[in-house]
Amino acid sequence: MTQITLYRIKLNWEAAFKTSLKRVQLIIATMLIVAIINIMPSFFKTIEQRHGVVLHDRVLAHLPAYDVSVPIFAIIWGVGILMLIRALYKPELAMGYVWTLIFVCIARFITLTFVKLDPPVGLIPLVDPLTSYFYGHAAITKDLFFSGHTSTLMIVYFNLERKNDKRIVLALTLLVMFMLLIQHIHYTMDVLAAPVIVYGCYRFARALGLR
Repeated sequence: MTQITLYRIKLNWEAAFKTSLKRVQLIIATMLIVAIINIMPSFFKTIEQRHGVVLHDRVLAHLPAYDVSVPIFAIIWGVGILMLIRALYKPELAMGYVWTLIFVCIARFITLTFVKLDPPVGLIPLVDPLTSYFYGHAAITKDLFFSGHTSTLMIVYFNLERKNDKRIVLALTLLVMFMLLIQHIHYTMDVLAAPVIVYGCYRFARALGLR
């Protein structure tokens, strides 16, 4: 980046948080994200130790199981980089993304607590060394309803503004949803419910003016 570009980015961020309300929102969001990150390892460890129900999924029953971890995480991290670049130039996108992420994480804590499921038959472990910290450096297989991988992409999709960006991310999200089923990481309902719940969290954040 040139010095002029960095200066413009700096001005954009200063302008975005020039009011006390926006600064308070940023501080609260930061505190909540830190709290969520620290809660995750112990939460997922607890989820993994309990017993749940194995569902009969007709879609999975007709799909062979293959390890597609590499393309799944290549897409997830690629989309994440795209969001980072867009948010760098427009702080409002960053705030919208962060607050949607916070509400989605809270929603997942709730659904994972009450919807007790065991992994689908034929599951092939999906492990990403870059995000293993949040799972306590262990392979977690029972964080099922609703799909966190699908949610990660949908949060980006709803917060992006450029039509081409949204088209590309939506197509990649649908591909990842299919690959999650191919790897038998999730039940069909897990990946189908994620976009609906994420949209609700996104609309909730916007209704509160958290952008």
